[in-house]
Amino acid sequence: MLLRPSLLPALGVFAVAARHANFAQAAQELNLTASAVSHHVRRLEEVLDTRLFLRHARGVRLTAEGRQLADAASAAFADVAAVAHHLQPDAESVPLRVATLRSLSYCWLVPRLPRFQQRHPHIHIELHTGSGLDRYDENGPQVGIRYGMGQWPGLHAQHLMDDELFPVASPSLPGVEALQDPAGISELPLLADLSPQGWRDWFRHARLRAPSPLPQAHTFSDSTDAMRAAVYGMGAVLARTHIAQPYLQRYEVVRLPGPAMKARYAYYVVHAEDQPPGPAARLFIDWLLEQAQDDRAPVPALPASLLGRPPTSP
Repeated sequence: MLLRPSLLPALGVFAVAARHANFAQAAQELNLTASAVSHHVRRLEEVLDTRLFLRHARGVRLTAEGRQLADAASAAFADVAAVAHHLQPDAESVPLRVATLRSLSYCWLVPRLPRFQQRHPHIHIELHTGSGLDRYDENGPQVGIRYGMGQWPGLHAQHLMDDELFPVASPSLPGVEALQDPAGISELPLLADLSPQGWRDWFRHARLRAPSPLPQAHTFSDSTDAMRAAVYGMGAVLARTHIAQPYLQRYEVVRLPGPAMKARYAYYVVHAEDQPPGPAARLFIDWLLEQAQDDRAPVPALPASLLGRPPTSP
């Protein structure tokens, strides 16, 4: 069905009403009456022959069809707003608060951010790193990247990319140079983080019997610290695909024999469930999905003089 241009005002009012989930608040933002907002929404429902809101005594709630239309409308208006912003030569920068894990920020996101900056120079990123469990309220992040099963109360989650685990170690770690097969990894000191999958899972996946007791040398709460410990020769670690890439590229660690194991967790882009992304957030989310899905867009390469050079002694 092709929507007539005359329905654009009703679609705009609906998008604001969907964002607030409240006709009175939408009316206040649009400088209309609540009955005018209701009229626009009902007109859109009549044209589409679909109920977009469930009305009840305490207010309104989007139907499944209403949620689909609200997401599409928000994305469309975000695109138009972004183009309109680019048409303004003296437009001010737009702040965008983003939260993610320190490990993913350091190894995957930050190396790619110059691409986003070149495409959208008017968006000013405020990047917050930590546990990734920030509160998505008025003062919190507008977009986040979380690592998990994709279900968090109050958040809308969209799959970004899967992950794999495989063993790596510093080329200077004693025993690595002579390692011929995965079974020999059990002879190395093993580093661990707080990931739900660890060395026992990997040995089982490789069809090897895990040593008992497991020779875990040290445990770290953050995977970045575990990787850095491996770089400094403290032991072998199970690396995650998107975290390991820059370390492998710089030859700070090398991949050890054995298979990659699919991770139970994956990365998801999240935002507040009751707050559709604004124009800047929508552009950033779309860019993230593009970066994750495009195999032709690896992390920017380091200067040739640094590639293939073993790390200096700590």
